[in-house]
Amino acid sequence: MKFNVITLFPEAVKNMLSFGVIGRAVEAGKIQIQYFNPRDWSDNKHRRVDDRPFGGGAGMLMMYDPLYRTLMAIKEQDADTRVVYLSPQGQPLKQVDCNYLATVNSLTLLCGRYEGVDQRFIDRHVDMELSIGDYVISGGELAAAVMVDAVSRQLTGVLGDESSAQSDSFMTGKLGYPQYTRSEILGQSGVPTVLLSGDHKKIASWRAAQALAKTKQQRPDLMAGTSEGK
Repeated sequence: MKFNVITLFPEAVKNMLSFGVIGRAVEAGKIQIQYFNPRDWSDNKHRRVDDRPFGGGAGMLMMYDPLYRTLMAIKEQDADTRVVYLSPQGQPLKQVDCNYLATVNSLTLLCGRYEGVDQRFIDRHVDMELSIGDYVISGGELAAAVMVDAVSRQLTGVLGDESSAQSDSFMTGKLGYPQYTRSEILGQSGVPTVLLSGDHKKIASWRAAQALAKTKQQRPDLMAGTSEGK
C-alpha cells in the first residue's frame, strides 16, 4: 500500500514513522510513504502557501492553488488515490474506517495547518474528512502518523503475528481483555487462576467475558443498541 502525505513539515511525520512496526514495514517494502510539501508547488517567490480568509477573522488559511498543484502531481502517479483531509471538523476516526482504508491501494493524507484549508479544495478534491478526536492540535501531522499506523496494522505482513490485530480493541466492537505476564517482583500473585490452567477453552471464555465487562464499564457507548448492551 502507498501513502502520500501532504504536509508543510515532512520531516516531522517521517521521523514519527521511522521506527517500530511502521519503520520495519517501510524497510521491508510492505508499505510505501511519500511526502509532498505544498511549498514546492507554490508560485510565490517566498514559497507562500497561506493567506487571509475572505470576510476577515483570525489566522490564515492554506490556499487552494498550491494544494491543487500538489495533488495533481500525486495523481500523475496515483490517479485513483483516496484523499483524506485530517481536521478537527472531520468525522471521528474509527476502527471500521481503518479497516476500510486498508483495502485501497493508495491513500493521500492532507495535513491541515493554520486555521484550516480553503473550503473549495475540500469540496472538490477530498474524499473523506476525518478527526482523531474532539480537540484541536497545531496541525494534521500527528493525525497523519496515527492514521498511517492504524491503517497499516491491518495489512498482511506488517505485524509479526497476523492474529495480533484481530484481537485488538474495537476489532469486535469491544475493548481488549486484561492481560498479565511474568513478574519477578509479584510472581503469579493477582493473576486470574484460569490463565494458569492451560485450558484454552476456559481461557477464551474468560477473555470474552472480561472484554464485555470492561467495555460496559469504560465505554458503554460502544454497547448502545446491541443486544449485549441491553
